[in-house]
Amino acid sequence: MIASNAVIFFVVALLATILGAPHAFAQPYPKKPIRVVLPFPPGGGTDALARILAPKLNESLGQPLVIDNRPGATGNIAAEIVAKAPPDGYTLALTFANILTVNHNLYRKVPFDSLRDFAPIAQLGTAQFVLVVHPSVAAKSVSELVALAKAKLRGLNYASSGPGGPLHLAAELFKLRAGVDILHIAYKGGGPAATAVLAGESQILFGSVASTMPHVKSGRLRALATTGLKRSMLVPELPTLDESGFPGFNVSGWDAILAPAGTPRAIVSRVHGETVKALQLPDVRAAFNNVGYEVTGTTPEQLAEIIRSESAMWAKLIREANIRAD
Repeated sequence: MIASNAVIFFVVALLATILGAPHAFAQPYPKKPIRVVLPFPPGGGTDALARILAPKLNESLGQPLVIDNRPGATGNIAAEIVAKAPPDGYTLALTFANILTVNHNLYRKVPFDSLRDFAPIAQLGTAQFVLVVHPSVAAKSVSELVALAKAKLRGLNYASSGPGGPLHLAAELFKLRAGVDILHIAYKGGGPAATAVLAGESQILFGSVASTMPHVKSGRLRALATTGLKRSMLVPELPTLDESGFPGFNVSGWDAILAPAGTPRAIVSRVHGETVKALQLPDVRAAFNNVGYEVTGTTPEQLAEIIRSESAMWAKLIREANIRAD
């Protein structure tokens, strides 16, 4: 009887060990800090979004997000770090649109493939651009600006943050669609480009909502249109280029979270779910709006399609406009 009881006890203990093992030893993701690699230095829109989201995800994921700013090579350095990281969910990219959709079309050698080397998680938000002119330009609408450009008004030019940048590409797409020839003057960054237009050194700029609208309100710039398909909720009084005679014109800056390709679907789903929940919080939405972004929160599949479609759009423009990176 004693021996029989001992056998029963042993079998019960063994079954308990086997059945309980998954619960006792499994360590669900994440079990250590998560590194989030950014392509720009501290300050600016992408960095701001990362620091808005990080505290929320720290709380919901139960581990700290460590922001790692890795600027350089027009964002390629940061993207390569993530593309070549282990696909375990502990290295993520929070990156800007052009790095995924423009760089491989603009530069001869890019050390990653935007579609092959990443697992898309979510687009976070979009930032439409605003077409503005210096008040000395006698155009109060897009159609009037196009008429001036077609009349080859002497000295009419536009400023950008540099060849291949989002402000340059937006303006070149506008030129192509409008059939006008406006001189491009490249500056070393969006700030100097905006300063040049404020000073009347250049006349036209596709700038961010956050950087241009304070000057529009003060009368130092005149806003003509925004660049999204729908009116910006941040400046709903402005028409879109789509409404202004350029159907389908749709150019926005955006930021997204991605993981290395091969990251388990369960991890992608976990990060996506917590990110989208954070984006719905009123204080997060307000903070995004304050830096010129409108919250989106796409699915991984939607983000993959955005990367594919915009890559094709910019490849066509870069080829037709003969744009080269200097």
